[in-house]
Amino acid sequence: MRHVLVTGADGFIGSHLVEHLLANGYQVRALVQYNSFNSAGWLNEIKHASLKIVFGDVRDKSFCVELCREIDVVFHLAALIAIPYSYQAPQSYIDTNVSGTLNMLQAAVETGVKRFIQTSTSEVYGTALYVPIDEKHALQAQSPYSASKIASDAVAMSFYHSFGLAVSIARPFNTYGPRQSARAVIPTIIGQIADGAKLIKLGDTNPTRDFNYVTDICKGFEAISMSEAAVGEVINIASNYEVSVADTLNMIKRLMNSDVSFELDEERLRPKGSEVFRLWGDNTKLKSLTGYIPETTLEIGLRQTIDWFCKAENLSRYNTSVYNK
Repeated sequence: MRHVLVTGADGFIGSHLVEHLLANGYQVRALVQYNSFNSAGWLNEIKHASLKIVFGDVRDKSFCVELCREIDVVFHLAALIAIPYSYQAPQSYIDTNVSGTLNMLQAAVETGVKRFIQTSTSEVYGTALYVPIDEKHALQAQSPYSASKIASDAVAMSFYHSFGLAVSIARPFNTYGPRQSARAVIPTIIGQIADGAKLIKLGDTNPTRDFNYVTDICKGFEAISMSEAAVGEVINIASNYEVSVADTLNMIKRLMNSDVSFELDEERLRPKGSEVFRLWGDNTKLKSLTGYIPETTLEIGLRQTIDWFCKAENLSRYNTSVYNK
């Protein structure tokens, strides 16, 4: 039974990863960013004897050392991820995503962590120069957020080369599912339709994305952590399938039997040069190193996501009338 640490455990992917690991017999230490409400976010609903919730901040170096003691595997997900906010507060993204990752890496070396899984993002590739995007694709910093993730990935890989830390970089493409923030396009559309909206304002719906259901992403994380061949490697977790945002929204509309109309809102457009117009991930390396590839079709994943959001107790957590940046 391995002892694992999940940072950013109170968030969307983090909480699902905690659930997945607990279900598979791991002892899980879950880091939640300290807050005065003593709220563990989505972890408030998870009760398990093998779960220990810890409050703190990855920006505190000495705290990170204590956090990593007696841990076999670190799944490092703690990060600021909202792209629009990164235009307004880029320094905070450097502090959390880069310096926070450095603190965790140093702590992992000091405490003898056996595996370190660094969470990347498909945003580091920018608009595809070719498709499908493999791990050799150029990195393009089209937002302060993506720049911070490029930097944190590079720091993580330097610890593999310089200090022998068994680092793997897991690079998930666009993740969706229950609990996702309304800042993302799929939950904001589902939430507004479920709340009775007839007109929904959107940004550009022409870009394509490689959507992956959240439980598939969690399985990919675990598979990477268990593969010795994945040490020192960058690995896409992708479906190897692209779909436009517009087609995705129309699928949601059909699945929810809605007659909603969509309208372009200039406020929701990214700055010129910052929009990532095409993402389509190659998952060949994931399959060859771990034997795993995502298995949930977009329609099945959307149905499960819709079912979750349409439950009154879940929908009530979201303010669907407010544009969440």
